[in-house]
Amino acid sequence: MDVRAAIALEPGKPLIVDTVQLEEPHPGEVLIEIFSTGICHTDAYTLSGKDPEGKFPVILGHEGAGIVRQVGEGVTSVKPGDHVIPVYIPECRQCVMCLSGKTNLCIAIRKTQGEGLMPDGTTRFSYKGKPVFTYMGCSTFANYTVVPEIAVAKINDDAPFSSVCYVGCGVTTGVGSAMWGAKVEPNSTVVVTGLGGVGLNVIQGCRMMGARKIIGVDINPAKAEMARRFGMTDFVNPKEIDNGNLDALRDHLIKMCGGWGADYTFECTGNTQLMDCMLETAHRGWGLACVIGVAAAGEKIGVRPFQLITGRRWIGTAFGHARGRTDTPKIVDMYMNGQIDVDSLITARIPLSEINEAFEMMKRGEGIRTVVDYSL
Repeated sequence: MDVRAAIALEPGKPLIVDTVQLEEPHPGEVLIEIFSTGICHTDAYTLSGKDPEGKFPVILGHEGAGIVRQVGEGVTSVKPGDHVIPVYIPECRQCVMCLSGKTNLCIAIRKTQGEGLMPDGTTRFSYKGKPVFTYMGCSTFANYTVVPEIAVAKINDDAPFSSVCYVGCGVTTGVGSAMWGAKVEPNSTVVVTGLGGVGLNVIQGCRMMGARKIIGVDINPAKAEMARRFGMTDFVNPKEIDNGNLDALRDHLIKMCGGWGADYTFECTGNTQLMDCMLETAHRGWGLACVIGVAAAGEKIGVRPFQLITGRRWIGTAFGHARGRTDTPKIVDMYMNGQIDVDSLITARIPLSEINEAFEMMKRGEGIRTVVDYSL
């Protein structure tokens, strides 16, 4: 079938909006009509060519929401007409990772997904007769896509696609990291670096968990107002602390947390030096430093072992430690029940034809999340 898509033909170049061909779902696969999709920094990272798993040509996008239109042989968990979100971390409920109950990192289709392929090792998209890779198992920059059944989360039929598409990555990554990753405790102190879409969701997740002091850290003071609306209690601009010296920033944050550090820290920018700083900012004896931001390929983190010997812990989360099919609907329900705010984070809704401008807006740091609405 012919579908409308934004195609990344090669790294570092603008996307091409054109008609591509999409095969019907094979056994174990689902055809979804995508109504809305968010544009994430991870999409920009892959488009830049810095992603070691980046494959081209490819249809990017992994924050989508839509309706199941067709299912392949053997599919039983969803049916045509179901409202769904494709999830880039699947949940087969059978592999050693799923059965452990300790992680959300299902490995059932990890190899082929990383290669831009479906589980059977082939692609469903083509452009001008040549195969096009699938991105993160989702490819939501097309108004129709095919994904494996184990990567489809059924959601509330009343949830608006143009809002809950953002749950497919940014919202769940942030809120989930506070709830399921770090498991923030009531009356705790928290530091969050990077007040973009993920950082703001970490803040509202920590607020939900009952944190009493939430310190937001960002070089852009314009982000402070929004962060306060989401639950931030204090704001720090690193540039105002000894011209951005990270040792001085660490000492300043520790002092703000009573002299021993924060119970929890979250690094959301991908800056490895900040990751080190956030471990050192964590409370001596029990502080937990959570790494969320994705660093460039080859970057490494490292601090003196003393920081860990004295009781600090380092963890990382992907997709907020959320199980793809089980927990994604829970985040949607939290939004529908008014427990979390998603709409304030969506600062622009555009047609697919303007997608390249949305990437430029992201580079300029304008807005928080732009959503492509396929009805526009």
